[in-house]
Amino acid sequence: MNHSYRHYSDNSSTIKQQWAGSISALAHNIIATVLKGYHGSTAIRLWDGHELFGGPDAKCSLVFRRPGALRELLLKRDLMKLGEAYLSGEIDIEGELEAVLELAPRFKKLQLPLHEQLLLLTRALRLPSSVQRDAARQKRAQSGTQHNGRASISHHYDVSNDFYRLWLDPQMVYSCAYFRDEQQSLADAQCDKLEHICRKLRLQPGQRLLDIGCGWGALVLWAAQHHGVRSHGITLSQQQYDFAQQCIHDLGMQDRVSVELRDYRDLPADIQYDRIVSVGMFEHVGVKNFPRYFGTVKSLLKPGGLFLNHGITNDTGWLKTDISRFINRYVFPDGELARISDVSLAMEQAGFEILNVESLRHHYAMTLRHWIRALEQNHEAAVEISSEATYRLWRLYMAGSAWYFDDGSLNIYQLLAGHVYHQQAVPLRRDDIYRQ
Repeated sequence: MNHSYRHYSDNSSTIKQQWAGSISALAHNIIATVLKGYHGSTAIRLWDGHELFGGPDAKCSLVFRRPGALRELLLKRDLMKLGEAYLSGEIDIEGELEAVLELAPRFKKLQLPLHEQLLLLTRALRLPSSVQRDAARQKRAQSGTQHNGRASISHHYDVSNDFYRLWLDPQMVYSCAYFRDEQQSLADAQCDKLEHICRKLRLQPGQRLLDIGCGWGALVLWAAQHHGVRSHGITLSQQQYDFAQQCIHDLGMQDRVSVELRDYRDLPADIQYDRIVSVGMFEHVGVKNFPRYFGTVKSLLKPGGLFLNHGITNDTGWLKTDISRFINRYVFPDGELARISDVSLAMEQAGFEILNVESLRHHYAMTLRHWIRALEQNHEAAVEISSEATYRLWRLYMAGSAWYFDDGSLNIYQLLAGHVYHQQAVPLRRDDIYRQ
């Protein structure tokens, strides 16, 4: 009886080993077909530890923890599935996450003869399927009474202040820094960015400044402290509002700085400002809302006043792609990007004269890499504060963004504008912006 059981158990173990070996060989064959001729910096490792491509000098390793992740990716040819597999833990990315993104265009543009396509499909179907863990799937936030409103903003920004504090600079500036060189610290580069914006706006003591989407309040505080203006900021994030209010109280600046929870569409129409700025909020507006957004800003800006819009653009407009669907579902519900030409046209149609345009593309790639390094160094703390899925989401989102800023698909512009047909408060040259 015992001998029979041992014989059965040994046979069962052998069968399982043979089956696992055949699945691994099948996956090896599939990846070799898809990446034929690949000599990049990413290694591929399977669930059994077998490594393909790459080597000791590989910048990163794409690790398939389960065969189902490879099956899903091949059958649906959807990069969103790759992102979801990473969020759920079915795929790991070890090392420099950006490096794995070089596989994305190769995967999307893969062209094989028909017989190889059929063979690849057949082999993919032979891989066992798996279901991604529901706990790792973050549901898309449902917007409230207005699209591009408070619920959408809270989905991204109200993770927790402690989470953002792990990887942002001490002032909690969650937008592109302004670097002198690669050796400058993030904290110093963020101070330079705040000052750069204030100088572009030619702030003068006693002026009223409105910051639409003021974040954690760094710019309204900086402008009041260093340029003597009266600053008012609005945000839709409760966490940001609470942080900013505490900073204002701690610095004793209640008489010069105020922040409130308010949508730009609900600002009172009977108040006008000498200067208006919006940094990193523009991506949430939505292309169809450009006329209302820029029209609202224009109505709030005094004649002769200045408006600076700082926002991310792309080279195609907001198309329905794998990446845009992933961003809208997991990162920025309702978020959209536009081409810089469409942004400037919308501003002109609203009655603005554009006075200055500056690209900060390389600065944002550098900023993101500072954030990524800090987040990765605080992995355990980030997971304790939020979750492994949240940590992975921000790591993937920021690494992908850095890669596309370097690639040129993404850009970021500061556009300085004023009322058309009005004398603007800017000098003949820009020397005042760049003085030491």
